[in-house]
Amino acid sequence: MSISIKKLQLFEATARLGKLTKAASELSLSQSAASQALKELEESLGYPLFERVGRDLLITENGLKSLPKVRQIADLLDSLKLANLNTMSGVLRIVASATIATYLLPKLIAKFVKLYPEVVPEIHIGNTQMVIDYLAKGKASIGLIEGPVVHKHLQITPWQQDKLQIFCPIDHPLAKKGVINLEQLQQHAWVLREHGSGTRAIFDAAIEQAGAQINLGIELTRQGAIKESVKAGLGLGCLSQLTITEELKNGSLVALKSPLNLSRRFSLVTHKDSHHNLLVQKFIDYLTKESPNK
Repeated sequence: MSISIKKLQLFEATARLGKLTKAASELSLSQSAASQALKELEESLGYPLFERVGRDLLITENGLKSLPKVRQIADLLDSLKLANLNTMSGVLRIVASATIATYLLPKLIAKFVKLYPEVVPEIHIGNTQMVIDYLAKGKASIGLIEGPVVHKHLQITPWQQDKLQIFCPIDHPLAKKGVINLEQLQQHAWVLREHGSGTRAIFDAAIEQAGAQINLGIELTRQGAIKESVKAGLGLGCLSQLTITEELKNGSLVALKSPLNLSRRFSLVTHKDSHHNLLVQKFIDYLTKESPNK
């Protein structure tokens, strides 16, 4: 029983899309043909690639180990399809955490596409945990995250420096002084990002390092909602400096100096074999050379 390219494509599509039915549709296969092909591939390899949990297929540990090699084959096939092998083209699948996707990525992508007009960006936005999940499942080729993370199947490369900023509404008692001490940090309510976000991970680590405990008021998944909630008086906020630049300029929010260590570094997340994908490698080289403030 041979291992065909079609079967490998089916495996990759199922891992990326999370559903055999979607993978079958993408490859123009019937449901029964796809099921049989996946079964035959597992028999040929000698180990299961997925395990069924209810209606979902969850990739196995052996499946995760095999996926990068299958992607190498897919990348090579894609390169053969290019009309002009000297032209950088294709779909660039990116997943980025919210701050990067909103405040850094648009300008970077615009410049990259101007350099390589035949590249088509496909961008997904989520928190740091979603970025890692997308990369691990093959739904994206490169991720950009805000928080610290370790993953045995992925490569985490430091990229850009950033700093979180604590802020309050203009009518808050702390606004006039522009400073908050450790005791005050623990007295006021907070409006923060959800667990799983890089911003929240850095804030929680800084609070723990200071030996403090905070009064959490609300958790929200969007920076805009956090800023508006702080303006409404629901608590203090803490977000990347990038996200509140305009509000600080127009005076609708006030930055507060604090004793917390809120520095962090944005990182690039790739598969350890990403150098086999010429488009991904070109984009990584571009990101490492390009300053987001240029």
